Amino acid sequence: MKKVIVIFAFLVILMTFYKSNLKETIKIPDSAIRFRVLANSNSPRDQKIKQDVRDKMQKELYSLLKSTKDINEARVLIKNNMNNFDSLIGNEMKNIEYSYTIDYGIHEFPEKTYKGITYDAGNYESLLVTLGEGKGDNWWCVLFPPLCLLEAEEEDTSEVEYKSFIKEIIEKYF
Repeated sequence: MKKVIVIFAFLVILMTFYKSNLKETIKIPDSAIRFRVLANSNSPRDQKIKQDVRDKMQKELYSLLKSTKDINEARVLIKNNMNNFDSLIGNEMKNIEYSYTIDYGIHEFPEKTYKGITYDAGNYESLLVTLGEGKGDNWWCVLFPPLCLLEAEEEDTSEVEYKSFIKEIIEKYF
């Protein structure tokens, strides 16, 4: 009986690790709007500028879209606030030697893997901010429904660490 329990436990553990290593692919629905910021380059300075622009825009977009329940309402709000977004980014970029563009429409996105989930490449409706030449690493999220905006609202954005009780026992005793 002891052997059966040990074998069963081993199989459960093996299946748990196997499932956690599978590459999960997600297609973001067509009824979503993305937000993307392309950095000028991959220099630390340009990446910092990208993060600063992202943070300012996320706060503004959260205030604007937090109560939005319908994609058409989100589209209207985004389109009606393009001048406000332009001013916000312009203020953030006033001492930067290169320009930027902001555009709302259909834009190409590369495949992205984030926290073990792969998001398909493709052309998506999005609000796109391109800083300078736009040749650096990009940052993007789902703007509507407001998945990335919820992150902007959170106080503590530190990573959550998950632990497996079974794994800890195995590591301790084997």
